[in-house]
Amino acid sequence: MDLKSARPAVKRAAAFSHSDTDGNQIHNEILLSLPAVERDLVLPKLELVRLKLHHMLHEVGDTIKSAYFCNTGMISILTVFPDGKSIEAGLVGKEGFVGLPLVAGFKSASSRAMVQVECTALRIEAETLVGFLRQCPGLERRLQQVSQITGMESTQLSACNRLHGVEQRLARWLLMCSDRLSSPSLPLTQELLAQMLGARRASVTIAAGILQKAGFIAHSRGIITIADRQRLEEVSCECYEMMLRQKERWGRDAS
Repeated sequence: MDLKSARPAVKRAAAFSHSDTDGNQIHNEILLSLPAVERDLVLPKLELVRLKLHHMLHEVGDTIKSAYFCNTGMISILTVFPDGKSIEAGLVGKEGFVGLPLVAGFKSASSRAMVQVECTALRIEAETLVGFLRQCPGLERRLQQVSQITGMESTQLSACNRLHGVEQRLARWLLMCSDRLSSPSLPLTQELLAQMLGARRASVTIAAGILQKAGFIAHSRGIITIADRQRLEEVSCECYEMMLRQKERWGRDAS
């Protein structure tokens, strides 16, 4: 079945709240941070969708018909080149949102958004979201903040891919994935890692082997587990810490 055209499983988000105990909780940090009056207005217009691995949310140049508040799992934002090659430009987990051009009044996508770890997301129609931005200042402000954070991370990752070696970049990427999944166990293949890092698979295999031999990670049957996070942070390039520090500064500014 064509994953892009397959219709994901859908359930109305209005039936859920952050306090539900039936496995359908809302985890998205943007939605949970909204004032109660705005959250009560927005939630009935959301659909909870379950997205399979490699499901395409949008391709470069697509008209953005729906936006997504990621709830569980992980979505990659990819820069795509004319020859078909792609490289990771960002990661979206429960802290994030797919469809940021809509916040600035744009209608088309400049990147590819693809599910890299099976996930749930809260989907909203583009026109509905734009209408809410005029009614919900809290939502608009949070999405503007997410847009700034995403831009900062994308800029840092561009520099990282140019200046740092595969081993450092792999460590940084694993830490970022762990943060978004809130888990040390990451369902990632080395083929996927090579694609995300824009590196040869052989190079990623060597780098992963070095990290595993050092005891920083463990790898078994498509699952990479961070075994020693502190030491993995030490071997990672400084980009990871720089992005965290900037987000912390902006978090203090916004409080």
